[in-house]
Amino acid sequence: MRPAASLATVISAVCAAAVLAGCGTPSAAPSTSPPATSATASAPPSAATSPPVTVPAGWKTFTTSDGTLAFDYPEAWTIVDPAGPPAEGGVFVALVSDYGKTMATLRTGMVSGAECPEKFPFMVYDTEPVPALAQDGTTPRFVYEGRTDPTSKDPSKSLTLAYGITSEPEPAGDTACPISHYFTWPPNRAMFSGIYDPFDTTPGAPKNVDTPEVYMDTTEYKDVKQAITSLRPAGK
Repeated sequence: MRPAASLATVISAVCAAAVLAGCGTPSAAPSTSPPATSATASAPPSAATSPPVTVPAGWKTFTTSDGTLAFDYPEAWTIVDPAGPPAEGGVFVALVSDYGKTMATLRTGMVSGAECPEKFPFMVYDTEPVPALAQDGTTPRFVYEGRTDPTSKDPSKSLTLAYGITSEPEPAGDTACPISHYFTWPPNRAMFSGIYDPFDTTPGAPKNVDTPEVYMDTTEYKDVKQAITSLRPAGK
């Protein structure tokens, strides 16, 4: 892969989550529980069983309105509904920081998938499996990555940076499909992702750093990564 050589201007996180399309994990130890004494509604299947989650101090848990998924987030951040329920159903919410910056969007019940009209030089800065969301033997992963456009004459538009959960195969070689942060989740697909815009001007936001690598050392990145990777079936 090639190092990032320039910065990008990208669109808002809510819009980017909808247009960023294209393009060995050990299982946690199984938990034991007493036999059920009565029938209960079943949650979406998950191939991995995780130990009970301990919510960090200063964080709280959000559960989707349909009761299928949950994730943790800093208590100073908020969950907002950016556009109402999607036409195709499912859940659509945004995770917003205490200074009003949309950090990530969660959407379920998605029908559209990845497309790959062309390939671009790519960079992967960070990756981590998310075993709680494993389906049919496939474990999705969190990834923070970038794509460069060698044909762009504008340095601010030549690099796109995004982070999120994906079930897409890992890219190989020197080029990759456009960023696709979709993962398999009943009934079709879901996404929990956001973008890093080095030129973001949200009032009150921390000063942006000048490289994607340095961004990983910021509290903002660490918090949004922890929130995204905490996504799990509700009640787990």
